[in-house]
Amino acid sequence: MSDVIETAVAALKDKMSGESFAGTAKFVIEGEGSVIVDGSDVRAGDDDADVTLTADADTFQSMMDGDTNPTAAYMSGKLSIDGDMGKAMQLASALA
Repeated sequence: MSDVIETAVAALKDKMSGESFAGTAKFVIEGEGSVIVDGSDVRAGDDDADVTLTADADTFQSMMDGDTNPTAAYMSGKLSIDGDMGKAMQLASALA
């Protein structure tokens, strides 16, 4: 597992602490791999998910740091979403 994915898992676990997400989401970090959020569990993996969010490592890190709003990243084309848009919006709320 790459350092970027390990860092992403840790960042998502921290963000999701005390939160629960009703469904599954996959964050694909371009050139690095992917992270699965399943309920309150966060792990490296490439499972099928209700929604897949794809971004480069810098955009992902900026969202985890709170410097970039996921909606703004999507609207500017830095984040692509495939699948259940409602689940993407729920996840964005959980990460805020």
